Amino acid sequence: MAKVESIPVFQGPAAEAFAAATQRREPVLVSIPLFSDDRGWSIMNQLQGVLSPGGQLNVSLQYPGVIKAWHRHQLQTDFWICVRGEIKVGVHREDDRAWMAVIGEHRPSLVIIPPSLWHGAATVGHEPASLLYYVTHAYNAAKPDEERRAFDVPAWFSWTPQPR
Repeated sequence: MAKVESIPVFQGPAAEAFAAATQRREPVLVSIPLFSDDRGWSIMNQLQGVLSPGGQLNVSLQYPGVIKAWHRHQLQTDFWICVRGEIKVGVHREDDRAWMAVIGEHRPSLVIIPPSLWHGAATVGHEPASLLYYVTHAYNAAKPDEERRAFDVPAWFSWTPQPR
């Protein structure tokens, strides 16, 4: 059985984290500062130096108990920010190296997932989770840059909370 590691934290801007993730061929996590006051909170300027005309910005909502996994891309890099609720992010390579992190309102973070890594997400808790994500290549319906496999392959990756 493979060991699932925490996604490594990168100290620095998203553009540098993007380069590091691509070079290492592994995900990285960048902590996000919240700007908060008596009106609420904001996340600002997280993708400076990363956005390009060929990319695409998306939002998805995932209901409690939902697992969206596994898929991978050969061209695009994904940049994930969970802006509502909490999600467990899972990432693995064909060599059985695997990573995970829980991100969301209680741990504002940007996860960068470079090409060829299998990845997915599971909603944590009893509230829906919203994922704001940027991809470096816009979706092409005629030729999708996406491979899929079942959420339980590999069998050793657990989407449920683990006793600690």
